[in-house]
Amino acid sequence: MSTDPKVYDICCIGHITHDKVVTPQQEVYMPGGTAFYFSHAVRQMPVSYKLITALAQEQMAYAEGLQQAGIDLTALPSRNTVYFENSYAENSDHRTQRVLQKADAFTVADLADTNARYYHLGPLLADDMDGDIFKALSAKGTLSLDAQGLLREVAGDKVIAIDWADKATLLPYVHILKVNEHEVAVLTGTTNIHEGAKQLAEMGVKEVVITLGTQGSVIYADGKFHNIPVYKPMEFKDATGCGDTYMAGYLYKRAKGSTIEEAGHFASAMAGLKAGISGAFMGNEADILAFMNR
Repeated sequence: MSTDPKVYDICCIGHITHDKVVTPQQEVYMPGGTAFYFSHAVRQMPVSYKLITALAQEQMAYAEGLQQAGIDLTALPSRNTVYFENSYAENSDHRTQRVLQKADAFTVADLADTNARYYHLGPLLADDMDGDIFKALSAKGTLSLDAQGLLREVAGDKVIAIDWADKATLLPYVHILKVNEHEVAVLTGTTNIHEGAKQLAEMGVKEVVITLGTQGSVIYADGKFHNIPVYKPMEFKDATGCGDTYMAGYLYKRAKGSTIEEAGHFASAMAGLKAGISGAFMGNEADILAFMNR
């Protein structure tokens, strides 16, 4: 990999997935994952951005599509691409998920030549990231983590919910942690999100961002809770990638110097706009501000 002297505002590290979505009506194949949705959202913002992902040759077109959309990225070769199969029954709330392939894990060496002010880790499975990455990146910039994938282990082809074994040693390196209410309960053992946020802060996290779907979000930092309302679209269409879109908005505003409160409102509105369309976020900052003032 060639040395890149540029310092980006934001760099995301995560696998793009190859998703098979099965419904009673059809089978559809599409790219997905934190890296995909986060990248599409943040590329709409006036900010310098880099994605580091890993794919098998068969799915390299997914990375090429992002490059054609103007995203600066490094696509590392992997023996496989993360391959999720999501099957929905007639009741769309009932989903069966299988993992048919796993990609190679990211290592410190993969990231050595990339420098950024903010790093966002988007693991999809528990062994996606070498633990040394946390220490290395936190020494270079502000480290953000979406905990979701670290709480998912693959047994055979089934996804099993687990706790994060390395949380005590690695959370102190995480400045911004994104979790939902279920992930808070797994990591802390409490269903009280305020108590859970305080526990995560005691483990070393500086900003705990808890997304609550239609109930908005709560951010805990410096001993203070920030209650962020939900911004609802005119018509709800697709929740896939809303959390990744939220974090794209949040990190963009934090990188630009906004307060936690300002960043939270902007992120919530960005996720709300995304929920009103199918697929990845396509709006811009003016769209989000207009939506907030609606």
